[in-house]
Amino acid sequence: MVNVIVELFKYLMIFIIVMYAYSCFSIFRYRSERKRKATLRRQNIWMYLLHLMAFIILYLETENVTIIAFYLMQVVLFGVTIFLYTHLYPKASRLVVNHMCMLLCIGFIMLTRLNYTKALKQFAIAACAIAFSLVVPVIIRKVKWLAEWGRLYAVAGMIALAVVAVMGRVSYGAKLGFSVGGISIQPSELVKIIFVFFVAASLKASVTLKTVVITTAVAAVHVLILVASKDLGAALIIFVVYLVMLYVATRQPLYILAGLASGSAASVAAYYLFHHVKTRVVVWRDPFTAYDSGGYQVAQSLFAIGTGSWFGMGLFQGSPDSIPVADEDFIFSAISEELGLFFALCLILICVSCYIMFLNIAMQLRNQFYKLVALGLGTCYIFQVFLTIGGVTKFIPSTGVTLPLVSYGGSSLLSSLIMFAIIQGLYILREDEEENIERKKKEREKSIPERRKAGKGKEEKGKQRVRQGDLSVRGSVPVPDGIHRIF
Repeated sequence: MVNVIVELFKYLMIFIIVMYAYSCFSIFRYRSERKRKATLRRQNIWMYLLHLMAFIILYLETENVTIIAFYLMQVVLFGVTIFLYTHLYPKASRLVVNHMCMLLCIGFIMLTRLNYTKALKQFAIAACAIAFSLVVPVIIRKVKWLAEWGRLYAVAGMIALAVVAVMGRVSYGAKLGFSVGGISIQPSELVKIIFVFFVAASLKASVTLKTVVITTAVAAVHVLILVASKDLGAALIIFVVYLVMLYVATRQPLYILAGLASGSAASVAAYYLFHHVKTRVVVWRDPFTAYDSGGYQVAQSLFAIGTGSWFGMGLFQGSPDSIPVADEDFIFSAISEELGLFFALCLILICVSCYIMFLNIAMQLRNQFYKLVALGLGTCYIFQVFLTIGGVTKFIPSTGVTLPLVSYGGSSLLSSLIMFAIIQGLYILREDEEENIERKKKEREKSIPERRKAGKGKEEKGKQRVRQGDLSVRGSVPVPDGIHRIF
């Protein structure tokens, strides 16, 4: 009976995620506010149904009663998050909130399947991070001098990365962070956000050659510190984010060409300087030849994706435990094996929908600083998604970065939720700008008839004065009879 339920729910979950992914894009064609709200409510229904089916399977397979309590805790967390965002910030983007909750939902499902203890930790971190992130839109909306702290952002970012380079513990061949009171902290995840604010503040102030050179030098220091720490994934993200922001701010293709040339030269240098970079390139070329010398992880990832095929094996029917760090860097492979490629592709579409919303906000904002911040955060998010999925599918060499909001990782989860909260704050600013424009437009339209009426009143008074003047002239000066007859 359990196998029948697992098989049935497997197809129902695929149908649900397909409907959700379809609604991510179909909502943009609706002009009616009523239809958009109905679509957003349906997204919540799809999410809760997917969540319920997955945890029914998890309970039936494990017979662990605590999973039921864990499920109810998640339901409350999602409900409270949606309620608070929509009521504290009526102008916030409900679509972004729904995507954020859906990605968290998928992450909780897979982490509960892979490692229940880590899933509990992830839930605790998510609850605290969401509570903290609810304050961020207020800061973005009320604090008007964020664009003036460029130097502070630069110094804070470089100091945080330097501390890791000196005192950080080595993990998978790189210095990624350190532990404080048993809690692992990875500053590079938060530095990515600070770096975006630094570049936006710098390029908003000026795009002269002098400013570009100074900003590039500071960005290069960030990248070099990360390279020295062997955190090449974060270094690559910061490098690409800077190039995109620089081009959008300056509209100079020469900067892009120079950046690509320097990036290519740095990649070649890293290949010869760092052994683990050379190993990852060799594994990328043929993971099965290098199976015993670093290719085991990518090979198992490809096996998992191939085994799952389009419809997946079903929850607890595959072997994602055979993939090293499946709950972190390779969680996309675990999703593909047990939930199928259709499910995995829909997950990618949800991430793309998030990116489209980020770009939409960036294009419509009038303030250059906020426009660059939205663009930078959007680029940071989608490029990290690309690096994660590209690495596990052997499209590019593995970089060791996590899938935002889905993979296990406290610092990654915190930075991703803050990123989404900042985007919400920028979305609210955009709504404020549109309201101001609409209000001024209505005031102008309202004042036009009043000005016309006032003009007509002045014209009537002028005519009346002329008539009175004529009468006074006629009364004071004798007019011959012949003149009277002419007029």
